[in-house]
Amino acid sequence: MKIGATELIVIFIVALLVIGPDKLPYYAKKLGAALKEFKKVSSDMTKDVRESVIEPLEEAQKPLREAIEPLEDLGKSIKKDMNDVNKDIKSIGKPEKKSAAKKEEEKNGSNAEEETPTEESVPETSETSVTEVAEEKPEATEDKSEEPVTV
Repeated sequence: MKIGATELIVIFIVALLVIGPDKLPYYAKKLGAALKEFKKVSSDMTKDVRESVIEPLEEAQKPLREAIEPLEDLGKSIKKDMNDVNKDIKSIGKPEKKSAAKKEEEKNGSNAEEETPTEESVPETSETSVTEVAEEKPEATEDKSEEPVTV
């Protein structure tokens, strides 16, 4: 609770009426000395409490914090891995979003396909003709007059 300027003025006027103008400076001096002593005692008590209670507790907590730190790092790592797994699970069955690099690669890849022959542009041979050639090959090697057929 803070005391503002108006409250101080009211307190001063009441004290002036109750104590009187001749004794007011004497009691104000005593009140100032009492507040100074109270402030000194309270700061000493705060210092004693800090030295005897808070600092030993902080020193006891230091090894515990050091022991917990790797566990916290492990927990963060596990959460990250679980988030990655959840994302992978949610993305199952959904079409992948194509990045600009993949789109460019596909675009360049389609141009490269036009330049190089594909399976469709190469004349296909039926399986029977390949097997027939393979079957004829041993016969051709037996007959020395004919050269073997290569596929």
